[in-house]
Amino acid sequence: MPVSSTPVDEVAQDLVPIRVRVTHRFHPLFGGEFEFVKRRRNWTADRVYVFDVDGELLSLPVEWTNLAGDDPFVVVAAGRSPFRTQDLLELAILVQGLGRSRDLDSRDAGGVARITS
Repeated sequence: MPVSSTPVDEVAQDLVPIRVRVTHRFHPLFGGEFEFVKRRRNWTADRVYVFDVDGELLSLPVEWTNLAGDDPFVVVAAGRSPFRTQDLLELAILVQGLGRSRDLDSRDAGGVARITS
């Protein structure tokens, strides 16, 4: 019988369950650690599967866990900026949309502006 070239300690280390921590600050499970099952790409989403505290299979976006690594913006900002560029751009689009809907609400069906006091 052939002898394995992999040391027994390495094989045993592979059998130890990996823990995944929820890092999304607004998730109800924030800070919780769960047993890793699998990481998989579903359509365009990178997902991680873990067993929750009841032993049920739970799927989370990898970005919400410690498996995603550090956000490059957060690392470079080093705490100097509470906002990410992408988030500010999305906010600007939302605010712009609110302004447009307010303009539309102030006009009647014929496009004439209503004057209210």
